[in-house]
Amino acid sequence: MTLDFTTLSPRDAYNWMINAITPRPIAWVSTISAAGQTNLAPFSFFQGACANPPTLLFIGANDRHGKKKDSVVNVEQVPEFVVNLVPFALAESMNQTAAPLPHGESEFEKFNIATTPSLNVRPPRVAAAPVAFECKLDRIVHIGEGPLASNVVFGTIICAHISESVLGADGTIDQHKLDTIGRMGGDYYTRTTELFTIARPR
Repeated sequence: MTLDFTTLSPRDAYNWMINAITPRPIAWVSTISAAGQTNLAPFSFFQGACANPPTLLFIGANDRHGKKKDSVVNVEQVPEFVVNLVPFALAESMNQTAAPLPHGESEFEKFNIATTPSLNVRPPRVAAAPVAFECKLDRIVHIGEGPLASNVVFGTIICAHISESVLGADGTIDQHKLDTIGRMGGDYYTRTTELFTIARPR
């Protein structure tokens, strides 16, 4: 089977991509508007981008009407955000925050998700997240126009909060304790509890 992506509708292209590009890590992004209203939303188009300077990215696709996500609008107003990682224990809470709420209504408050203040940025972080990256906006790259076009948000990592509960005896993150989840296609997710190792070639 060969798919000609130049002939696919944006919705069909999106469906093929999210079902094939798996698993995708989830950025649970907290932002704040110029009016001081907090927002929390999950994005599975997310990745580390650079170590010098330490940079990550998440991608907020426009909705079916071509409207930007609240997270992107907020970052344009207040150029700071926090990327919270999602462990299995917070999967249901994360999923709730994917609901389309009216602009300005806080997912933290709506779904009773506990916050804790950040040190260097205004948006709060998810109190129970095992890892949270405080970021300052580097740039936003707009790709395409209209429905399902994307806004690629690059953030410079200012600091990270790492729970003692996921650290090993050597003081680094123990992959067996982190237990994060990844996005698959449709309503499917995966969990990072089945691990294997392969030695990298020298």
